[in-house]
Amino acid sequence: MSVTSLSESEVTAANRSRQIPSPVLEFDRVTKRYGRTTVVDDLSFTVQPGRVTGFLGPNGSGKSTTIKILLGLASADKGRATIGGRFYREFSDPTGTVGVILEPNAFHPGRSGRNHLRILAEAAGIAPSRVDGMLDDVGLSGSAADRRVGAYSLGMRQRLSLAAALLGDPPVLVLDEPANGLDPQGIHTLRDLLRARAAGGDTVLVSSHILAEMELLADDLVVIDKGRLVASGPMADLQQIANVVRTPDPNTLQRALESSGGMVERADDETLIVRGLSLDEIGDQAFNHQVRVHELSPKVGSLEELFLSWTAGSRSNGEDNEKAKVLS
Repeated sequence: MSVTSLSESEVTAANRSRQIPSPVLEFDRVTKRYGRTTVVDDLSFTVQPGRVTGFLGPNGSGKSTTIKILLGLASADKGRATIGGRFYREFSDPTGTVGVILEPNAFHPGRSGRNHLRILAEAAGIAPSRVDGMLDDVGLSGSAADRRVGAYSLGMRQRLSLAAALLGDPPVLVLDEPANGLDPQGIHTLRDLLRARAAGGDTVLVSSHILAEMELLADDLVVIDKGRLVASGPMADLQQIANVVRTPDPNTLQRALESSGGMVERADDETLIVRGLSLDEIGDQAFNHQVRVHELSPKVGSLEELFLSWTAGSRSNGEDNEKAKVLS
C-alpha cells in the first residue's frame, strides 16, 4: 500500500484552516506479538478523512494494541502504522495533529478539570482562552469544571478526555471507547460532534463496543478478530449482506444460482437467501431458466447480527476468519 506523505507544515495547515485533506491513517501489514501470542496479525486497512470509521472487535481482539502502535505507545514487530505517511513520533505538534482518547482515568485526582486542561494547553502552546470553550462544548462548564477529577463520574471523566482530545483542534481523532459511561444525551452530543468533525474533513477513528450507537455513527467499518481483519468497508455495503428471492420454483432457481457461484439458503418453502450474486445476476438466472419470481430484494442485516457472524470464530474456536467478507 502507498499513501502520499504530508509534510508537517501541511498537517498544521489542515489543522488550522482545513484547506487540504486531513491525513489518511494507514496500517500496513502490522503484526505484534507478546511472547508466543500474536495480538495483531498482518493487519492492513486505511482510515479516510471526511468519514467516521468504526473500529470493532471482541474483547482481546487487538483493537487497543493496534491504536497504541499508531500512537507510538507500542512497537510493531512487522509492518507500519502511519498518519499521512509519517509516524506519530515525528510530529513536533502532536496535540495539534491527533486528538486521542485512550485511558479515561489518565488524570491527577486532586486536580480540577479546568486545571487539567490548562496544564495541557500550556504544554502544547495553546491559548488558555480555548480551555473554557472546550469545557462548554463537552458539558463541563461552571462548577463541574472546578471540581476535582477524583470526584468525577465515569461519564464526566469521558467528557474531560474528549475536551483534551479536541483542545488542539487536530485534524485527526483516534478515540477508544469514547461513549463509555456517557448518558443518552452525552452519547447523542458525542455523535453529533464526531459527525460534524468528519463532515468538516477530519479523519475520525472510533473504537467501541456499543454496536447500536456505531450503527448510527459510522460511515465505514473495520472489524478485527484475534488480531486479524475480518470485515471492512462502507457500512451501507456491509449491511447489505444478501438478497431475498421468493419464487414458486425454488429448487430450479437454487440449482441455477449455485451453478453461477451463489451461496443459497432456504428461508421457507418459497424463499431463498442468496449471497455472492447481485440482484441483476439473480434476475438474469431466473429469466434464463424460466423461473417466475414474486419477490427480489436486498436483505439488510443489523450491525449486531453482522458482528456476531464476523466474529463467530471467537466463540466456536477454530472457524477460519479468512472466509469472512472484506469489501474494499
